[in-house]
Amino acid sequence: MILCAGNNETFDFATPIGVGLVDSAMSLTRICLTDKPEFILFVGSAGSYGAHNIHDIIESKTAANIELGFLDKSAYTPIDNVISAQTEDIKDVIVNSSNYITTSRSAMEKMSALDIGIENMEFFAVMRVAQVFGIPAGGVFCVTNFCNDRAHQDFIANHGFAKVLLKAHLEEKGILRG
Repeated sequence: MILCAGNNETFDFATPIGVGLVDSAMSLTRICLTDKPEFILFVGSAGSYGAHNIHDIIESKTAANIELGFLDKSAYTPIDNVISAQTEDIKDVIVNSSNYITTSRSAMEKMSALDIGIENMEFFAVMRVAQVFGIPAGGVFCVTNFCNDRAHQDFIANHGFAKVLLKAHLEEKGILRG
């Protein structure tokens, strides 16, 4: 099953599950309870913490939920905030998820120093629901912006083409038929 966020990030080949951690988790849980998929592939846009360039395609099976308060040590969590379905011994790009978009160069650099590559609002929720239901899962992302003070403007400018690149990548991989 191929999933996407929704709102302005929809694809004719994907089921929208909502924007952010909460809506996507609720929607995907509902799907898994009524018609459990054999595999979940989430597709969407992402912001880069610096190591990846705009229009890069990133495949990942590892998600994190690192909130900005963690970076300045003003918050902690008792939950496991990194989930990976990666079974091979290769370095996976960690995709961070939060209900907030990072717009601080300092936060971007701190995330990069933690080896976190990109951010997407929904991926952690998708991976957690998949983990609970025992469903193999992964994600494919196209970078639309860097996580800095231009994040929103660059996202708007690059989002349409990112959707085209994602579809072409899935066709090239044989996941979609052209």
